[in-house]
Amino acid sequence: MPRSLLDASDSKLQFAGHETFPLRYGWLKKAYDAVDAHADSNGNGAAVFNDDAAIARFGVGRNMVISIRHWAVATDILMSEDHPGERAAQIRPGQLGKFLFGEARDPYLEHPGSLWLLHWMLAGKPGRATVWHWAFNEFHEPTFDRELMRRRLQRRCDELSEAGRFGKDRTISEITIRRDVECLVRTYFALTGGGRRSPEDSIECPLGELGLIQKAGIGELYRFRRGPKSSLPDEVFLFALLDFWASFYPSRRSFSVDFLTFERGSPGQVFLLDEEGVAERLVRLDTLTGGAVRWDESSGMRQLYGHRLDAVDAWGLLRQMYERDLQQAAA
Repeated sequence: MPRSLLDASDSKLQFAGHETFPLRYGWLKKAYDAVDAHADSNGNGAAVFNDDAAIARFGVGRNMVISIRHWAVATDILMSEDHPGERAAQIRPGQLGKFLFGEARDPYLEHPGSLWLLHWMLAGKPGRATVWHWAFNEFHEPTFDRELMRRRLQRRCDELSEAGRFGKDRTISEITIRRDVECLVRTYFALTGGGRRSPEDSIECPLGELGLIQKAGIGELYRFRRGPKSSLPDEVFLFALLDFWASFYPSRRSFSVDFLTFERGSPGQVFLLDEEGVAERLVRLDTLTGGAVRWDESSGMRQLYGHRLDAVDAWGLLRQMYERDLQQAAA
C-alpha cells in the first residue's frame, strides 16, 4: 500500500460538500425516505434534492438540502452512481440506508451500534469525507485547537497537491480547509461561544455521543480520546475489520494486534481503541464467527488469523445484534 490511503491513486478525495453544517439527527432518515418515495422509474432519486419542492420537502433552506444529501451519501445511507453520458450522478438507497431505514431496523438511530457504523463510513476510507479520514488516521497531536489542525491539514493538502492528487495545478483553498476543520470538530464536539457544549448541537449532532473528541483543559484545546469504547458492539468492530481486510489486504491471512490498533484505516485506529481494547475484542471474534476468525498468542506473538472469511456474514451478524438487543429492551 502507499504510505496512506490519501496517497493511493484509486482513492477518491473530496473536501467541503457539507455547506458548513454538521450531520444532524433526522437528516439521514429524511434523505432515505425522500429517495425511496420519490425515485423515478429507474430508481434514481437525485431530483428530490434539486427540484422546486426540495426546500418544502425537507423543511430547510437550499444549503441545508445540499448538506443533507452530502451526509447521506458520505455515510452510505444513499449511494451516488455516475453513468456515462449523464451529467448528474444518480442517487439510490445505499446498503447501510436499506439496513437501518429500509428494513426499519433503527429509524431513529437509538442503537449505539448505528452511530459507530456511521462513524466508520465517514472515517474508515477517504471519500466524500476526506478530512474525517485524515483526522482519525493521520492527525496524531496529543492536544490541538482548530488552528493547529488547520495548519497540519493545509500541509498535508500541499503534499497531495504536489503529488497531483487533486488534478493538474489544483489546490485546496485555505477557506475550504478551515471550514472542514470547523465542521469536523462540531460534528464530534459542539461548543457555544462561551466554551460550553451547545445544547442544540448536542441534540442535533449524533456522533457527539461517541465521545471521540474531548476538551483538553481550559480554552479551545481538544484531544482525541483513545481507549476502551464500551458502547462499541463486537459485531460492529467485526464488520469494520472485515471491511478493512477485504478492501486493502484481501490476500493476507493474519494481522498482529499492533497492526489492527494503529494502522491507518484499521478499526483500532478509526475507533480510537487502545491495544488491550483491540486484543480483548479479537479474542471474542472466534466465538462470534464460529472459528472463521481466530486469535492465537501461543507463540508469544498475538495474532489474528482468518480461515474462512467468505463464510462470515457481517450484515447477518449485525441483524442478529439488533434483534437480540431489541428483544432484551422489550423484556
